[in-house]
Amino acid sequence: MSGPSKKCPVCGKPPHNRFAPFCSSRCADLDLGKWLKGRYAIPGAPDEADSDGQAPAQAPEEE
Repeated sequence: MSGPSKKCPVCGKPPHNRFAPFCSSRCADLDLGKWLKGRYAIPGAPDEADSDGQAPAQAPEEE
């Protein structure tokens, strides 16, 4: 299993093998809920936007 420096990312308790890297099902579910609600985000390149704040229109796909 992981070394002593690894802790549950939600509550800081030692992780449990069954729920790694979390200590419990509860902490795993809390973390999933944060992802689903958009509280976590993976940084990426900013979207290109027109001066009015709307994304540019895409050309129709050719068949």
